[in-house]
Amino acid sequence: MLHWEQDGQALSGSWYSSNGRPRPKSLVVVDDQLTAIQAMKYAAQGVAMLWVGDFHNAKQMLSAMDRRLAKTPRKKQPVEPTPAEEFYKIRQARAQRSRMLSLLLVPVVFSGSAVTARVPLSRAPELAAAISFGYADQPGFGQSTAVLSLQELVGVQGAHQWFIKGVEVPALGETIHPHYGTFLPTRHEYVDLVAQAPLPSHEFAVDIGTGTGVLAALLVKRGVAKVTGTDIHQRAVDCANDTFRRLGIEQHAEAQLTHMFPTIKAPLIICNPPWLPGSAPTSLDAAVYDPGSKMLKDFLTGLPKHLTEDGEGWLIISDLAELLELRRPEELTQTIAQAGLEVIDRLQTTPTHSRARDTSDLLHTARSKEVTSLWRLRVASGSRD
Repeated sequence: MLHWEQDGQALSGSWYSSNGRPRPKSLVVVDDQLTAIQAMKYAAQGVAMLWVGDFHNAKQMLSAMDRRLAKTPRKKQPVEPTPAEEFYKIRQARAQRSRMLSLLLVPVVFSGSAVTARVPLSRAPELAAAISFGYADQPGFGQSTAVLSLQELVGVQGAHQWFIKGVEVPALGETIHPHYGTFLPTRHEYVDLVAQAPLPSHEFAVDIGTGTGVLAALLVKRGVAKVTGTDIHQRAVDCANDTFRRLGIEQHAEAQLTHMFPTIKAPLIICNPPWLPGSAPTSLDAAVYDPGSKMLKDFLTGLPKHLTEDGEGWLIISDLAELLELRRPEELTQTIAQAGLEVIDRLQTTPTHSRARDTSDLLHTARSKEVTSLWRLRVASGSRD
């Protein structure tokens, strides 16, 4: 709970964060009289600001803070940083920027037996559907006043629009509707690789870290009779099963909550892990960062025990980590060999998304050289139990 005083009353509210941010340790009540300079001072001190003024003015304050943070000059380094050092500096700056922006808060109140949510600020739009979309899984949802980050709420509102509109997946020939907190498949080159790789079997396949379920659905479209998607996040499992229902393939595909592999062996197991090693402080970061490359290593080392004879494992990953010097060039192939696997083939493609051509992107040099690969793997001769 968060506690504050307003108009002489002691008030409290439950802290909601869909991204897993910790509850602010200190809080002040602010309104339309707050200046951007004072807001920046509060944020720099880690003090959260509960906005009780006009909603549009709150969004303008958030934008003003963002502009000021974007103008923060970067210190010149006496020695040219390595790609890894430059990446960590960029990521640290972005994380600090996000933390400071997340400290502008708004209240949410609930009413009715159907638990309708609203932001009790003047000129606040109708946000009930978006709030339920992003926060319904919060403990005690709807039971008391809540407090949440305006920055996060804006993100949830945008994600809700993506959910309603859907995302077209050309290789699938369908539109999927990502739930909040699941990876949005806006990069289609890795999906195209799965659409092109020769299938070792049409009987059964496993999609590890299924997310929205798009790759599992693609395998069904290609004729695989049964596909099981696994994920450690309930949101992803719910999203994947929703995808299967919307596409009318729930008889052929299902998602289950489990760590990595299901209990039965499969002739095809695919995995598209987060592409960059690094910490994942929020749930959204987990779609991009794989701390210690644990998921990647667990997939590779577990493959031999979970593949049927002559089965294949498909690893879909880019070389961005190598280009940023976050992983040694030979490390991936060494891990594959140490796991008792051998490479059958390697399908490659270059990214087509806009960021690869954006010269203003601080990581443009690496992104412009990025290659996405589908590694076809099998158990090496003499490595089976």
